[in-house]
Parts: sequence; C-alpha cells; structure tokens
Amino acid sequence: MSSGGMHVPQARSRRRRLNTAVTTVLAVTLGAGVLIAPAYAAPAGGFVAADAADTDADLIRYPEDGELLGAGVTGFLTRGADGQSVFRRYADGSGHAYDYGAELSSTRTSDFVVVWEPETVTQHNLSTNSTLEVAIGDTATGSRYAGAAGDAVFTALTTETGTVLRRHTAADPDGTAVTGLPAGATALEVVQGTPEHGIVTFVQGGTYKWGMVDLATGAVTAVKTRSSVVGDIAVSAARTAWVEGEETDLPPRVFAADRTTGAIQQVPGISEATFGSFHVGLVGDWVVYGQSGGMAQSRTSVHYPLTAYNLSTKASVKLFDHAYQITPAPDGSLYVRGGIVGQGEGLYHVTGGGVKPQVVKVATTGAPTEIVATAVTVPGAVLDLDQNHYFGFRFALSRRTGDVTLSVRHVRTGRTTTVEAFSSGTDVRLPWERYGETGAHPNGDYIWRLTATPDNGIGPAAVLTGAFKVVRKSQPHDFNDNGSPDLITRDTGGRLWRTDLLYRPIDAFWGLNEGAPKTLLGAGWNVYDRIEAAGNLGGSAVADLLARDKSGVLWLYTGNGTGNFATRIRVGGGWQVYDKITAGSDITGDGRTDALATDRSGVLWLYPGTGNANAPFSTRKKIGGGWSTYNDITAVGNLAGGPAGDLVARDKTGVLWQYLGKGDGTFAPRTRIGGGWNGFNSLIGAGDADADGRVDLIGTDTHLDTPRLYKGTGDWKASLRTAEQMYLDHDGTLNHVL
Repeated sequence: MSSGGMHVPQARSRRRRLNTAVTTVLAVTLGAGVLIAPAYAAPAGGFVAADAADTDADLIRYPEDGELLGAGVTGFLTRGADGQSVFRRYADGSGHAYDYGAELSSTRTSDFVVVWEPETVTQHNLSTNSTLEVAIGDTATGSRYAGAAGDAVFTALTTETGTVLRRHTAADPDGTAVTGLPAGATALEVVQGTPEHGIVTFVQGGTYKWGMVDLATGAVTAVKTRSSVVGDIAVSAARTAWVEGEETDLPPRVFAADRTTGAIQQVPGISEATFGSFHVGLVGDWVVYGQSGGMAQSRTSVHYPLTAYNLSTKASVKLFDHAYQITPAPDGSLYVRGGIVGQGEGLYHVTGGGVKPQVVKVATTGAPTEIVATAVTVPGAVLDLDQNHYFGFRFALSRRTGDVTLSVRHVRTGRTTTVEAFSSGTDVRLPWERYGETGAHPNGDYIWRLTATPDNGIGPAAVLTGAFKVVRKSQPHDFNDNGSPDLITRDTGGRLWRTDLLYRPIDAFWGLNEGAPKTLLGAGWNVYDRIEAAGNLGGSAVADLLARDKSGVLWLYTGNGTGNFATRIRVGGGWQVYDKITAGSDITGDGRTDALATDRSGVLWLYPGTGNANAPFSTRKKIGGGWSTYNDITAVGNLAGGPAGDLVARDKTGVLWQYLGKGDGTFAPRTRIGGGWNGFNSLIGAGDADADGRVDLIGTDTHLDTPRLYKGTGDWKASLRTAEQMYLDHDGTLNHVL
C-alpha cells in the first residue's frame, strides 16, 4: 500500500486532544527607509539582539505550523496545516513526509511511524526500514485502527459480544487479543505511555476509564475511572498523572499516583478555571502541567506558563511561558513544543533530576515568544512637515495583538499625542499627522514610544522608543511654532488673546478655522495705540510683535515659541510720525524680515531687518511718496511669485493693489487685485495657511463676523483665489485684530 500521493484524510489527534494554535511571523515589505530588526529583540529599549539569536543559528528548523505528534529516540513527528506529517531527525533535521495521518511510537531503541489509510495501517520501522501492514476496514471485516504504542499497532473490532482489542507486531502481524479489558468496554483508543506500556482509554457503561497495556504480554492493568473524556494522562516508570475537571467553571485538578504503592497526590496551586485543554506530563519526580492554546487566546490565564511541581520536595518552578504540546520520550524525558521569552519558539527537551528540570532547545521556528517588531517605518532624524503633510508610523509585529498604543511627546512643551493602533494582523499602522491638517504639532524635538501589550499576557509588552525633530519654514503669523497662522486680538479691556488656526479641508465646515480655544496672553495692552504682527524680526523661530505706545516709542515682543512673548525690547522713539506700519516680508531679498511705514505726508519708508532683537532695524530708506491714498498696507510675503516679499495696499475706495517686491528694497509698478476690500477692518499676511507652499491673505472685521481666507496662487497676474469662508467665534469685546 502507498503512504503518499493521495488525499489526506482528517487526522485524529490522539495523545493530545488540543486546539493547536500556530504563531506566524509576517514578513512585511515597507519600502525605502525601513529599519529591519533582528530576529529577536529585547522587549524594551529599541532593537537589541537577545542571546538566543546566536544559539538558534546552529539548531535545526521546526515548522512554524507544525503540531507535535510525538518525539522518539532519533527524531520527532509533526503535522502541518496541510495535513501532511513529517518525521525529522534530531541530528540534522532531515526526514520523510507522509501524506496520510500518522503517529509516532517508540521502544527504547527504535522509532516507528504508523500511517493509516482507509483499509491499511502501515508501521514503518525507522531503524530497519522494514514495514508491517495491518488490514482494517472492509478488508478486515470492519476492524478499525485504535492506535500505536512501542512496537505494536492496535486495532479494534466491535462484535455482538463486545469490542475486541488486538495487538499487532512484526512477530505477530495477525495480532493477538488484548486481555484484561472490562466487559462492555467500547470506544477503545491506545497511545504511547512508556516504552513498555501503552495507555488505553475506553468507555464502560457510560463512564470514561483508562488503563495501562503491558506491551510485552498484551494485558491491561491498573484500570481507573476518568472524570471526562478530554482529561490528559501521563505515565512514567514510577508514576501516573492525570487531569480532571478541565473546561468547567471550577479549576482543573491534577493528580499523580505512585505505581507501586498507589498513593495519590493532588498538585496544589491551580487557582482558576481554564478555557482550553490542560497539559500534564511526568519527568523524574516532577509533574509538568499548564493550559494549552494560550497563543491563540485573546484572554490571559495564570496557567499558560508550563509549570513543574516536584512530588517529593513540593517545589514549583516555571519552565515555559506557554506550550502547544508536550509528549513523552522513550527515555522518560519530555519534549515540549512551546516558547520561552528571550529564547523563542521551537522544540525543547526537558529532563528531570537536579534542583529543577533541565530545558534545552533542540529545534527552532525562528520566531520569538515575546512580541517584537520585525520591521518599522518611523520618522528619520528630521521630519520636514513642509514636504510631508502626512506621516504614519508603521510596525510589523512578530504576532498579532489588539493592544498597541503610540505616544509622541513634544519635548519643549510636554504636549503628548496618543494614538491607538489600526491593525491588520501583524501589520500595525498608526497615523500621526493626519492628511490635510497643518498646525497639529509644533516644530522641535519629539520622543515617540510604542507599546504593544500581548492580549494573552504571554511575554512582556514590546516597548520601542525613538526621537526625531519636526521642522517647517518660519511663518509670519505663527506664534506657537506649529506651522499654522494665529490671530492676535485685543479686547476693549486691554487684554491680548491668541487663537490658533487650523486648516481642515476634510471637515464639514471646511477651511481655515479655530484649531483650539483662544488663549489669554496678558493684560495692559491698551497702553499701545498700534500693534502689528511682525514676522520673525528678532531671530527666533517664530513670529514677533511690534507695539507702539502713545508717546511714539516702538517696542519689540519676540515670540518664545509657546504662543506668548518674551519681555519687551525698546526699538526707539519718534514712531508717532507714522500712520501705517507693517512687517513680515523680506523686501530686500537678504533672507531677513523687514518693516515698512508710511508717514503722514504719504512717504513710504523701509526699515531693513537685522535679525537682532536688540537692534532689529538698520537705517531707514525712503521708497517713495504718494502713499497717503491708501488707508491700509500689509506685508504679505512672496504672494505673487517674484524674487522677494510683496506688499498689498488698500485705497480709500476699497480697491486692493499689489506691489511686487523686486528684492532690492523697491517694488514693481502696482497691479490691481480688485475692489470691495473696504469691508474688512484688518488685512493679515497669514503666511502659508493651507500648507500648499504659497502664502495667503486673511481679511477680518473687528468682531470676526465675516472672516475670509484668500489663498495665494503665486501668479502676479491673479495672485489670490476666490475667498473661502472661515468659522471663528464672534467676539463683541474686540477692538483690534492683527
């Protein structure tokens, strides 16, 4: 009979009736700039290789989806998700695949792979390469395969007088009836116990029972009653152990009995009910137990760790963080398919003796037990938000978890943004700067921290940290350094307020609107008869204010980056000769912000900026006369696409005119923008309000009833787009908007 090349029937899980879960590491290709972590990473402090990574390089591979079916003298048997069973040798990982359901049984010197097909069971002796074939099904008058242990294959035949269990060996291929079974025993199953004994389970009169089969004599002894059909059973040369009451509302109970005296001990410390099968195994004086299937659970359990309890000393020790299967070996040791934090997933050999059982890894899946990031996309050292309006963090995790958070803290202000994960399997994406928004995050240094906490509690949380710097170009009306313009307003009581604006093209009320409630900056500002937003005059990264008191002294308030201002600096006296003052454009083309003022005779004067807050202007320069026709002038930056900053001026009839800066401190001849601008009390050079790379203009009335945003085009022939409505809170207490 063939043992390959045919459809694989549903293989029975016999020794371990477990809901097997498989952890898969998803390899995600994230593109350029991706940082790839080593196979193992410490759970905190970034990407650090653990000691186990180097050790694993010399180990044979364990299939990630492989359920452990048995471990013998020379190798182990696994079954994959495709139903195929594969025997692999400990020595080099080589072996053989079997297409049909298979089991492994062993004597003290030889391993046997038993393959069952619909009408034939074939036992492969891996030491001699010989085979034993046993007929089942119709060809054997209805007998069925009942299991294997040692060098024997067992079949069961149900007749009118009861069920007969037969033991088949190479010396007795036709088989001999097993003796000692109670009358009426049905549902017979046999699995490996020790090299000399099999474990037989059966039902008698509706009661679940089990016993031991002497493989030399074929006699059943030591029959015991079981509390349920699913409880696990283990046998060693000196003891038996079993589980009762699993998958109930009460904690399961683990018992061990001395095979010579019959004395029974109950393992203490099992404190909560389980929601999965419970392991039990014996190695030396130790009972090994724990709940299986933990990796597939989204709930925690105190019993996921595989624990060993010494029946003599009463000591207890944790062996594994979790285990899929445990299976006995012919020499009385155990093999465990599971994982240990820092050592990873794979097949481990557990031996008794000493202060605690010894655990040695013999095969590896290459996957860690704890959650680690296998690949990440994070900001580089510098994140330019003029070039990248959106940035999302992305992490490929070694296993799935729903509890992932990212916090990003601005170092200077302490402002922290926390984002919950959007996860598709192990691919976790966390948006930070959402599409279309400007002004969400200030410039400066940031520290980020990712925390991925395992849903099932297996292993510690993965904690990754990093740092980056956000940069943008300085904006003439940005006082809190977040890239978006701010409105500075003064109320009738002399208090100064700042309103942070935010451009939201995806909102129902789209456009440039309030990004946060207005902030009080201070009182006593009624001492000034003119206050102007001045752009970056003082050399800091943010905008400043110019304020003229009623005696004509001009004062500079440099921005401190938090939205407020440092102590004022005296610029000089005599400024009462000017009826209009504006600042915020680089008129001279030297990269520094300049100021402009018109005197009461209509002469326009240029005050070139120095970038020095203590002496912000060099000697004034006369540009020309005739400016008394205008009732407002506003420096707007490079609005029209010329070589330097520009100026707009509104005449007394409400027509707005554009003056294109030539970059030498003068302007090209004026061009008409349009009429109707006398409806605005203030015209504000907002800088780049919508983050499209071009400067914009804002028009407001005194009480913010009808504010409008005019986006710049960069084209001097038509420098402004159609007005967009802004939504700002009406404030009847205001007397000045700048």
